[in-house]
Amino acid sequence: MPNSHLSREAVRRAISEACEALVDRETLVELVVLCAVAGEHLLVVGPPGTGKSEAVRRIARRLGGRYFEYLIGRFTEPTELFGPINLRKLKEGIVETETAGMLPEAEIAFLDEVFLGSTAILNTLLSLLNERTFRRGHTLLDCPLRVCVGASNRLPEDEQLAAFADRFLVRVFVEPIGDAGLEELLTAGWSLGAERRDPAPATMADVDELARSARTMDLAPVRPAMAHAVRTLRAAGIEWTDRRIVRVQRLVAAAAALAGRKRPSEADLWPMVFALPTEQAQRLGRDVLRDALGAAENESLASAAAEGSLGLRARGAKILQRAGALLEARPSEHETQAWRLQLEGVAREIDATFGKETMPDDVAGLRARVVEILAE
Repeated sequence: MPNSHLSREAVRRAISEACEALVDRETLVELVVLCAVAGEHLLVVGPPGTGKSEAVRRIARRLGGRYFEYLIGRFTEPTELFGPINLRKLKEGIVETETAGMLPEAEIAFLDEVFLGSTAILNTLLSLLNERTFRRGHTLLDCPLRVCVGASNRLPEDEQLAAFADRFLVRVFVEPIGDAGLEELLTAGWSLGAERRDPAPATMADVDELARSARTMDLAPVRPAMAHAVRTLRAAGIEWTDRRIVRVQRLVAAAAALAGRKRPSEADLWPMVFALPTEQAQRLGRDVLRDALGAAENESLASAAAEGSLGLRARGAKILQRAGALLEARPSEHETQAWRLQLEGVAREIDATFGKETMPDDVAGLRARVVEILAE
């Protein structure tokens, strides 16, 4: 019999393993999981070569989901995504599509340069994304898709493409790794090919169990806070569609399920920021909702909660998570220098985030331990 606690722990392990040797892409990995539980889709916007596909590919493997990935171009044919026509049946006058191994049978999908698709591709994608159905000729399938991740270098300006983009409820904007993370990027990139190949710690059944928990939650207690947040955003000049406002409830419920709560609270409002449509709106949203999101916290999605809210509790949890992994992986003597540099980075991050009055006890204890190690 499914167990929400066991499923949550399995998904947390999947996230942790997927993030190994990835630098500054933890939020993306966690948002893929959030969307999979919520039954929503994710759009990643950023330049090529910033680890978008690698992050999605890794979490798909650790969740054990059937995965489909494709780079769409202007001349991509629908058959490249949805499957070829069955020629034997065509001779009999029946138009059927061979979907084995293609997008209609995927549970997690990554479509790079998604806005370059032809009208035929985008129209078919609309029904697949919205209704989870695939129709072509005599073929009509219910699709098992939990989450589709679309990627693009930029948001579309064309009105028709913008309407299609609105089907991706969650947006995440990525940039190349900054100067401070270059050593970590080089180290992680060198070992990237050594990704673990042991059995996945989670399954799509675990995702579905958490999705069931989310769907049965009572959101009534948190709706006044959500409505207040929307009014605050509107007062700041941020407009978003009624559809996005309604569907963001699914993200809040999914965040609560992944946090192990029986009902959502104000600690689960942070996904609202990722549902804002532009990078500028998200930056402004984090600022104007700083007080409303101050209680944000999620042990399963620590990086996303911290980035979405800028709240001290969430940022502290992220630091503790990162430092815990570092301290557990104390290296051999010849690798100690790089490890100590990462610990110094943790200490600097703590000091930049907290003052003496605002530093939680567990973070203060971590800082003292790190300082002691560095003094050795």
